[in-house]
Amino acid sequence: MIIMSIVVTGATGQLGRLTVEALLRRGIPAADIIATGRDITRIKDLADRGITVRRADFADTEGLAEAFTGADRLLLISASVPVGERVANHRRVIDAAAAAGVSLVVYTSTTHADTATTVIGATHGETEAYLRDRGIPSVLLRNGWYLENYTGQLPQILQNGAVVGAAGEGRISAASRADYAEAAAVVLTADGHTGAVYELGGDESFTLTELAAAISAAAGKHVSYADLPVAEFAQALAAAGLPAELAEVLADADRGMNRGEMYTDSGDLRRLIGRPPVTLAEALAVAALHY
Repeated sequence: MIIMSIVVTGATGQLGRLTVEALLRRGIPAADIIATGRDITRIKDLADRGITVRRADFADTEGLAEAFTGADRLLLISASVPVGERVANHRRVIDAAAAAGVSLVVYTSTTHADTATTVIGATHGETEAYLRDRGIPSVLLRNGWYLENYTGQLPQILQNGAVVGAAGEGRISAASRADYAEAAAVVLTADGHTGAVYELGGDESFTLTELAAAISAAAGKHVSYADLPVAEFAQALAAAGLPAELAEVLADADRGMNRGEMYTDSGDLRRLIGRPPVTLAEALAVAALHY
């Protein structure tokens, strides 16, 4: 297989940067990688390593066309913008990729995007549908929740002695950003994935009650799970300082978890990366060393 160049959108973010690193580990020359983002000063170090760095703002149609010039394959990492703007942003990227003659678009979606009832899930479902309608060869990486969504909250969780949520006893198949990035690098660099839909998540699912127990074991301090109604959880998140819209979106995501929308037993992530994904216990053991 000959790849002219691979574009990674959102390379200024954590998943995008990890994907660039994974591509390099897989032997893709730095000169064949185009790292894009809105603020390219944040990825100057990638340019220093020989990677092509270009500015790409999902709201700037002309800029996207320039950023994707000469690209063969493209990773579209879903936009970190207000929910109401996400689909329009994704459509502009897809249109620009088509205009640039990109041969494959790999999109980071969410688990069960075709049936998800959450606000976030709906934006992914609409993006997937637009990709199909445009007829661009694609791969759908339906990424589950990040383990880092929880390990990053450890200081607050330990301070409060509680995991707070609205997911009931819904099971969550979370995995690390690095493992999702590795999966993206695999499908960007290997043949045989075009048209595939991968439901990605960790091998070991957990409820938030089990998360609290795992944190207790890792930190040596009792942590419980406080399950709230969705509206009360949104209020609690807003009271903690989150913007009201984001608080509602995150509370709605927990509602989806309660319905099993963040659970998968597909084994797709393990097969793609060729090893078991990082487990919750492993991630907590590493994170607990810092707190």
